[in-house]
Amino acid sequence: MLPTVSTVRDLRLSLLPWREAGETVALIPTMGALHKGHAALVTAARKVAKRTVTSIFLNPTQFAPNEDLSKYPRRIEADWKLLVEAGCDLLYTPSVEEMYPEGFSAAIDPGPLATILEGAHRPGHFNGVATVVVKLLLQAMPDVAFFGEKDYQQLLIIRRVARDLDIPVHIVGIPIVRDEDGLACSSRNIYLSPDERMRALALPRSLAEAAQKIFEGQDIEAVLKDGLKHLAAAGFTVDYLELADAQTLAPVRELKAPARLLAAARIGATRLIDNRAVDRP
Repeated sequence: MLPTVSTVRDLRLSLLPWREAGETVALIPTMGALHKGHAALVTAARKVAKRTVTSIFLNPTQFAPNEDLSKYPRRIEADWKLLVEAGCDLLYTPSVEEMYPEGFSAAIDPGPLATILEGAHRPGHFNGVATVVVKLLLQAMPDVAFFGEKDYQQLLIIRRVARDLDIPVHIVGIPIVRDEDGLACSSRNIYLSPDERMRALALPRSLAEAAQKIFEGQDIEAVLKDGLKHLAAAGFTVDYLELADAQTLAPVRELKAPARLLAAARIGATRLIDNRAVDRP
């Protein structure tokens, strides 16, 4: 059985015996519709912490009015089963009213890092992300929290916010988990039709090819333009394809330090994001 709590009070009461026993606690924040990428987070957490807590909260404040909150997949029974199989110790499922009670008005501004790339295409998104993650961290007060590198910009922002606000938690990023065909695991993949799924493979392939070319020393601008052409030919509408510094996300046109190739593109009605690490040769 997987114990499940839905209030801050019950969460803290559940954590209290672990704290008193000196056990380390890991938190895995999620929005549900879990997949093997989330299972990998739990597995990684169990290697460094005695206890693991997974939260499932579909956070409305990180969705714009024109985005897919109402369509976001919800399958709590399947999520519960996945967490049991992964060895999670506690599931936390707060309601919107629990997280944002009447009169709630506070918000976290993550700063300039939240205004570029994803932030430029989804204004306010990272404000909602930062606010809910800070709340979860303060509610659970874990020793360590795990996030996937597929949302690479989000990972950097959460690290920055936790550091700037002196939240005593170690933020760990886990490498992207991919399906056998190379597509990054995502809750939104279920929206893809069979044809869209096949064409969507152009995204990880284009990133892999571009990363290799950049690593080999080819002209970065030319590589990015070629990547955009490949994605367009596959039917993608591209929001961005950018090579950025791995820490600051500043645009890179000469590879002198570790960088990250990041992309967001829409195929049909589904928006996908992906990224690849690019180090110095």
